[in-house]
Amino acid sequence: MPDNNIFGSWDMISNVNFEGFMKALELSLAVRKAAAMLRQKKVIEQAGDTYTVKTLSVFRNYIVSFKLDEEFKEYTKGMDNRHCKSVVTWQGNKLVCTQVGEKKNRGWAQWVEDDKLHLELYCEGEVCKQVFKRIK
Repeated sequence: MPDNNIFGSWDMISNVNFEGFMKALELSLAVRKAAAMLRQKKVIEQAGDTYTVKTLSVFRNYIVSFKLDEEFKEYTKGMDNRHCKSVVTWQGNKLVCTQVGEKKNRGWAQWVEDDKLHLELYCEGEVCKQVFKRIK
C-alpha cells in the first residue's frame, strides 16, 4: 500500500557507507571525495500515475520519473553514467527500485519511519543507508 507520507521535500541528516556504495559504482576518487561532502535534498512527488524522485545538491542533481510496476530505461547521468532497466514497486510500505544492467544487485528502497525518510542504496553487496528529515 502506498505511503502518502513519502511525498514532499527532505533534507539529509545521516549518510552511512556512501563511500562503499560509490566504490561499487566505480566512481573516481575525485568524484567520491566531492560527493561525500554533500548534504543532499530529496523531493518526492506524484502527478497522476507518474512518480518523480529528485536528488538535489550543489554538486549534481539527479531526477528520475516513472510509473509503478512498469519497466523503463534509465540513464544514471550525473551519478555513474550507466544505462540500466529499472522497475519501481511498492513492497509493503517501501518504494523499491530494481535496476538491471552491468552492475549486479543494484537498486534502492525508501520509506518513512518515525517521521523520517529512510533510503537504502545498494550495489554489488554494498549498502548505503541515508536518513532525511522533512522540510517544513
